[in-house]
Amino acid sequence: MSRTSPPTAERPAGLGGRVRGAVRTLNPGYLALVMATGIVSVAMSEHGLPGLSLALLWLAVACYVVLVVLYAWRLVSYRADVGRDLRDPAQAFGFFTIVAGTEVLGTRLAADGQYLTAFVLLAAAGAAWLVLVYLIPWLAVLHGRGQVMAEVNGTWFIWAVAAQSVAVLSATLEPTVRTGRAALAFLAVFCWSVGIFLYGAVAVFVGVRILFYRLSPRDLTPPYWVAMGATAITVLAGARIVAMANAPAVDATRHLIAGSSVLFWAFGTWLFPALIAAAVWRHIVHRVPLVYEAALWSIIFPLGMYSVASYSLKTEDHLPIVGMIGKVEGWFALAAWAVTFAAMLYHLYSTLLGDGGLWVAGPRSLSVPARRKP
Repeated sequence: MSRTSPPTAERPAGLGGRVRGAVRTLNPGYLALVMATGIVSVAMSEHGLPGLSLALLWLAVACYVVLVVLYAWRLVSYRADVGRDLRDPAQAFGFFTIVAGTEVLGTRLAADGQYLTAFVLLAAAGAAWLVLVYLIPWLAVLHGRGQVMAEVNGTWFIWAVAAQSVAVLSATLEPTVRTGRAALAFLAVFCWSVGIFLYGAVAVFVGVRILFYRLSPRDLTPPYWVAMGATAITVLAGARIVAMANAPAVDATRHLIAGSSVLFWAFGTWLFPALIAAAVWRHIVHRVPLVYEAALWSIIFPLGMYSVASYSLKTEDHLPIVGMIGKVEGWFALAAWAVTFAAMLYHLYSTLLGDGGLWVAGPRSLSVPARRKP
């Protein structure tokens, strides 16, 4: 999900040059920041902290506006760099954070009654998803450079997360309208189903990558946590679909979705210790430095989403122990968000305004593993 500037790279002179350099190398998956902030806002609302939740919401809105402007700037001024990222299997799936970040923000705004804005975000992100869900696999997988399987990483799970985020917002908005409810219900069930199959496909790709290509500590980047985040958002989407009123698509799948949601929650819970062990193996056993990078938001989002999904599962399937686990997880998510946000501010200051000590690491901060032969 991230890439390092070459060690010989020189820091651009002047603040303007530094900003342009940061925009040119902007991580395609930086909207994971909005995903993480938005879902932690939802979690804090469920924890009974409306003031903190509202502050996080408006911070997510501000980050979203800034990042959309920066992405538009990058697309207009550095089209060649955007094109390279779209054809890079290790980078391209980060673009799905554009869809997921927009939908998560829309879901949080809908919770505050901002339905019109949420519908606009649903339409915009839904259109983007319809394009990217075909464009990125075609460019990055079928026409990608190098050995595609050697480049598979955790960012590929955002492919499934994007589909499920459309399902979540569709299911959230369905009770708020009188006309078009059946269409929203169908869209929610459709995207939930597509997300399930995409998750299975990516799990196979990642499994092949691990089995047939050597996985070094530096290869085990933060986006692998999205494997858990994808299960959590599948649970949240499923819980909200089960809660919808009767509709043909919902009636045909309600029991299947309810049962599957419990299974995905259990699998995501099982993944949690494995991901912690992988982090210990990477940072403590092999001493890979833990520094700020955009990919760290790929850890915060699963933590927050797991908390919210657990709350939803407790409500819809009457599983109090799941709700208790989700409550504890929510506090972990908030603490991790606060530490990561502080590290991001320091990184931005050091990169753009400081003495340049972090410039060599660049806005992406961690190198993409070199391609290896089987």
